[in-house]
Amino acid sequence: MESWVDGQTADVLSLKDRGLAYGDGVFETIAVRDGKLVLLERHLQRLALGCQRLAFNLDWTLLNDELQAYAQQLGEGVMKLIVTRGDSQRGYAASPLAQARRILQGSPPAAYPAAHVEQGIQLFPCATRLCEQPLLAGLKHLNRLEQVLARAEWSDTEHAEGLMLDTSGRVIEGVFSNLFLVRDGVLFTADLSRCGVAGVMRAELLFQAKSQGIATQITDIRLEQLHQADEVFVCNSVYGVWPVRGCGSTRWSVGPLTRKLQSLARTLLDA
Repeated sequence: MESWVDGQTADVLSLKDRGLAYGDGVFETIAVRDGKLVLLERHLQRLALGCQRLAFNLDWTLLNDELQAYAQQLGEGVMKLIVTRGDSQRGYAASPLAQARRILQGSPPAAYPAAHVEQGIQLFPCATRLCEQPLLAGLKHLNRLEQVLARAEWSDTEHAEGLMLDTSGRVIEGVFSNLFLVRDGVLFTADLSRCGVAGVMRAELLFQAKSQGIATQITDIRLEQLHQADEVFVCNSVYGVWPVRGCGSTRWSVGPLTRKLQSLARTLLDA
């Protein structure tokens, strides 16, 4: 699938682009089924928050038209949308008149082992820590070096994801997913007001759980709380839900609430 830059087929980018120079941008990774963008409204809500915080001048009408047209051409797969502040001259200061750049890339449907869904995965306990920065917390911005370093910590096939803590030792998320735990029937996930990515599937699962009367808590999570959990799972908007069966020496069983939310996520992704 060809890439688009500002609505035009392109495989090059200006060397003046601030996304390249400073990571001055945000992105969304969106599943595409039968030419339709899955969970699009939630992706656009997070994108809008990122653009508001970073003060981007984004043409939303053009973007929406491009998203729909690109998804139709892609048909089935994964679309990556990158929005940068656009071009600028040397220096951190950006022109308030700069027009945000829109970049679309397509790839085939993600292929993961069926065992990840059926039997669960093993988490690698990453040494790389997430720095606290409330101004960027929750956003899916282009500064992903923490995740790059964390993902480089393992290369075996035993581990499918990594567990990331912040510099204060709180459990935050996976390298490319959000993390939930279940304790006494209550669904817990980390407070992301200091760091971490507020995932689209995370938001949808919290909504679905509340609508079905499942108690939820967004709170600080310590390692000992994770170790004492009855169930643990990770999620994102491409693969849905993977149960977690272990991290280090700790083991968990795949529980009923994990299976229930896994089924809900599958329905959302297949809709």
